[in-house]
Amino acid sequence: MELQLDVTGIAHGGVGVARDDDGRVVFVADAIPGERVAAVVTESKKSFARASATRVIVASPDRVEHIWPEASIGRAPDDRVGGAEFGHIALARQRALKTEVLVDALRRFGGLDESAIRAAAERSGSELGRLVRAAPGDDALGGLGWRTRMRLHVGADGRPGQYAVRSHRVVPVATLPLAAPGIDAVLGQDFAPGEAITVIAPSAQVAPAAQSAPHSPPEAGELRLVVGEQRPSVIEERVGERAFRLDDTGFWQVHRAAPQVLAAAVRAAVDPERFDPGASNIDLYGGVGLLAAALAELGGPGTRVETVESDTRASEHAGANLADLENAIATSARVDRWLRGTAASGGSFAGATIVLDPPRSGAGIEVAAAIAGLGAAQLVYVACDPVALARDTRTLQADGYRMTRLEAHDLFPHTHHVEAVATFLRD
Repeated sequence: MELQLDVTGIAHGGVGVARDDDGRVVFVADAIPGERVAAVVTESKKSFARASATRVIVASPDRVEHIWPEASIGRAPDDRVGGAEFGHIALARQRALKTEVLVDALRRFGGLDESAIRAAAERSGSELGRLVRAAPGDDALGGLGWRTRMRLHVGADGRPGQYAVRSHRVVPVATLPLAAPGIDAVLGQDFAPGEAITVIAPSAQVAPAAQSAPHSPPEAGELRLVVGEQRPSVIEERVGERAFRLDDTGFWQVHRAAPQVLAAAVRAAVDPERFDPGASNIDLYGGVGLLAAALAELGGPGTRVETVESDTRASEHAGANLADLENAIATSARVDRWLRGTAASGGSFAGATIVLDPPRSGAGIEVAAAIAGLGAAQLVYVACDPVALARDTRTLQADGYRMTRLEAHDLFPHTHHVEAVATFLRD
């Protein structure tokens, strides 16, 4: 069933918002607010429908040729790959749309009014309408070549490809425009049908710690290929002069500039008047220690900081990565269980800074309330999902914290994803 729709807004998830002739909300993929498009319905419910644009009747001035032919409107909706849902939109407009989604989420789900959001944005040096910042180098590259990790799936012909949108069907691809240089070489190789593969472009070569030279520029690492449930091997990433070791199957930010950008953003988000290097500072969901190291850079090598991470291997790497910091501790534990045990032990966090970088689903009501219950001087929240951040904001504000600073970074160009860093202080 084809509809002609006037797209009036953008929704979380990167889809346009329109209404059909009956007034039902229709979420339209591959469209831009302000356009009129023809679209085919892909899912129909009583209260809403999903559709994919098939042709543009009235185009936005921000529509550009899609950066990935395999994801473009010229293909049948079922044959479009996922992972570049904003690839048909000029970069500046992409960031404006991401700003709209973030601000709308904080209003609707976070309970913040626009004046509070504007004030928080201005404290980071941002204008509310231009809140989302480009990562270094992205504009010059057109938002391409930033992904240092690509997960691909092997089709029946033995060639790797990408899943079709909202599907587990493998679509062959000829290019990987978002991938770091060299990663697309894997497209010419054969693998076992049905296999999943991950290609990684580390920022540095792996070398024994004793041989590393902290003041010499790191050499780019060789490409790594992880096939299926392959046993992990250790790779090295560099952020400034610090090396971070981690499993190649472990978590690391995918944008080449993201670790540096987020470490700097966390340091900027910490209120220096409330930061006590000797307090019981915490890095929740700490991974391999990136943000704990950022805190230590603020307070010096004697800074007290404990990372809490449920992945045992990541926590082990964090301990090694932070070994030069005499008061850094890496704890392997689920954050919710650690918080319950900490609350029961009655420890003091009155002067502490807590950094949290939860998964896309956010901390959640229970964990956010438990964090607030520690009574830390300040919280720095790193979020990769606007709605999750907004829901946790509502919980934190109900427990006496208010958002005082907000910045956002476009670490996923040509997708709908955005990264935000927010500071919360006690009233």
